[in-house]
Amino acid sequence: MRLSVAEIAGAVGGTYAGADATVEGVNWDSRLVQAGDMYVALPGERVDGHDFVGAAAVNGAACALVTHEVEADIPLIVVDDTAAALTRLSAYWRSKLEGVVIGLTGSVGKTSTKNLVRDVLSHAHSVVATLANQNNELGVPNTLLAADVDTDAVVVEMGMRGRGQITELCEIAHPDWGIITNVGESHIELLGSRDNIARAKAELFECLPNGRGIAFVNASDDYASQVCDYAKLDERNITTVFYGGASASGDAPSVWASEVELDDEGRPSFTLCAKNVPIAVDGSALHVSDSAGTIPESTFRQAEAKRTCNTEPSTANEQGTFSSQIACKLELRGAHSVTNACAAAAVGLVSGMTLEQVRDALAAAQPEKGRQQITHTQAGITVFDDSYNASPDSMQASLNTFTSMAVEGKRVAVLGDMLELGDFSKECHERVGIMAANAHVDRLVCVGELSRHMARAAEEAGIDPQAIQTCDNAEEALALILPILEPGDAVLAKASHSIGLDRIVKELVS
Repeated sequence: MRLSVAEIAGAVGGTYAGADATVEGVNWDSRLVQAGDMYVALPGERVDGHDFVGAAAVNGAACALVTHEVEADIPLIVVDDTAAALTRLSAYWRSKLEGVVIGLTGSVGKTSTKNLVRDVLSHAHSVVATLANQNNELGVPNTLLAADVDTDAVVVEMGMRGRGQITELCEIAHPDWGIITNVGESHIELLGSRDNIARAKAELFECLPNGRGIAFVNASDDYASQVCDYAKLDERNITTVFYGGASASGDAPSVWASEVELDDEGRPSFTLCAKNVPIAVDGSALHVSDSAGTIPESTFRQAEAKRTCNTEPSTANEQGTFSSQIACKLELRGAHSVTNACAAAAVGLVSGMTLEQVRDALAAAQPEKGRQQITHTQAGITVFDDSYNASPDSMQASLNTFTSMAVEGKRVAVLGDMLELGDFSKECHERVGIMAANAHVDRLVCVGELSRHMARAAEEAGIDPQAIQTCDNAEEALALILPILEPGDAVLAKASHSIGLDRIVKELVS
């Protein structure tokens, strides 16, 4: 973003005092402000951002967005609501973006898939993507404002807890393409059923532009057909690209994986297959018309509507579709990562990349901290860090990967509470206990009050009661496992983020 203070004030409906200046970024944490940023003073429950405008100025802020005058030696843009003004600014900036905006949501794998889409597209295009999991009403504007006018692709992760929230984020981002990774049980506390979750996730597809949008659908998800139906993709002439396994409707996916194998650390290798993948050409189907009724040209350009690559067999037909296959390997762990990789590959191929480019980008992608990251400690312990978050589906994926790993000693699973499950919480934790028993872990440490249901179910499912321990917090869990760990053992840590199992990982690997 590169705008003047005066232009920002006009875009957000505010007034400003002081000299004009050029703004090149946005930040609402005064400690992280860099030279040229606009500091956004957000009110909070414990602190008020207006108290830190001076600190932001010292760190180089070009101006501050505030709701009232404060003492500061930088221009101030005064508005009624700083969060709402940030949304208006991002909408204004979105209207200037020439590249494709890709919205992404799902119950499980949002951030991992977003990272893969970012890494694949970055191999051939200029890309801006959501940082970490900044996928809410502040994170989405921040992502858009981080893009240049001519950035090829902006990948926007969208989170939600209830109906209508994805729609609100789409009203900011106006996505051209959309990806739904799956429909699971996250947020079932508020929505009450997977069908309601599917309807909420489908809001992303509902907001794609008629006749021009592209929807990427996980064909192997059992709610794939429902999200397509709820969004009326066929009626609205939305191009639908299925990836992963065979779809519930029987449609063959355009991008899928075969011959999947996991190595001793759970890293998958597979054959990436593509057939009848539509290729976006000249941006004619990518962008919402502007006020003049013209469609801006996308920076995803191809000189011709057909192409070939060097991998055999390879064909490109006259309709601008593409078919081929290639061997791939990931540094990410777990068979579920293959489905995420297929999503990223589908986006890359539609953007005009070759399978060789997609393969190379996938091979270079690295796991994010706290998401199925493996570390071998000096003490000879393998630490499988998946502590960032948890749901029943992601617990199953982690336990499957943990089981597939080659481990010389004991498998110790430290599993904690999964939050936001509401009335389904007891049942879901019991299911995870059964999963742990089926994974044949040697020790199970259950952290938190809800995880006691997990412990009881694991015992009923066959784990030796002497191999199950319960505790209240991460510190107690660490004290339980440290005396029993020996060289050759492996530890899995997974729970909802607030349980703090990352503290166990930090202690083990330090």
